[in-house]
Amino acid sequence: MIGPELKFKEQVVIVTGSSSGIGKACAIYFANQGAHVVVNYASNAEEGQKTLEEILANGGSAILVKADVSREDDVLALFRETVSTFGRLDVLVSNAGLQKDSPFMEMSLQQWQKVIDVNLTGMFLCCRAAARQFVAQEKEASEVSHSELAIGKIVMMSSVHDVIPWAGHVNYAASKGGVMMFMKSISQELAPHKIRVNSVSPGAIKTPINQEVWSDPEKYKGLLNLIPYKRIGTPQDVAKAVGWLASDDSDYVNGETLYIDGGMTLYPEFADNG
Repeated sequence: MIGPELKFKEQVVIVTGSSSGIGKACAIYFANQGAHVVVNYASNAEEGQKTLEEILANGGSAILVKADVSREDDVLALFRETVSTFGRLDVLVSNAGLQKDSPFMEMSLQQWQKVIDVNLTGMFLCCRAAARQFVAQEKEASEVSHSELAIGKIVMMSSVHDVIPWAGHVNYAASKGGVMMFMKSISQELAPHKIRVNSVSPGAIKTPINQEVWSDPEKYKGLLNLIPYKRIGTPQDVAKAVGWLASDDSDYVNGETLYIDGGMTLYPEFADNG
């Protein structure tokens, strides 16, 4: 249900790849905090509609827009429809991503390119469009704002594999390593415009993409050996962190990566002296 604090009341938020998993949780979180949410999907209209209906059923405000973030025309259309419907943009959660796993020596160029196109180029296209919109609407404002707060916020979805190598998933790990430096670089460049850019890097999260692991008791037990906190994360764990980074509560946080991983990046293999 709509929350009492309404930290994002009347703000407009795009969440790419929000038909399932972490993106869906983020879309619902922002809607429950009073935001107008743009739910985005690339191919699964049915799942996108479910996210939309859940938001509307809880009294939230949202629209559903199809767009493949790796295609420039689709991204531009996504942002046009957002502004046409809600009049502005306040937050971009650049979440859309995928995996195409393969041993390195067997990986096809298509497998490599698809992951890079969505996970990294998609970030470029969406963040560029968001930054342009933030600057344009600030210039068009009838009254000059004297607020010290950001004029727009971007939160990118990375992964613990922006620092943890992942054999058999080199396309995915390379894309997330790229996201880290992309985020830091544009954060540095956009900060003078009062645009904040940060990222979150989830560890093992209970989503459909890794259901094969968490739904198998033996595999799940092995997974917990990599997590000092001894539980798998939930999409809501990540959504709350994204919400904090997009809120005014974190206004002095810029160019940072927040790891939501139960300690997975703490080298748990060395807990008993290695």
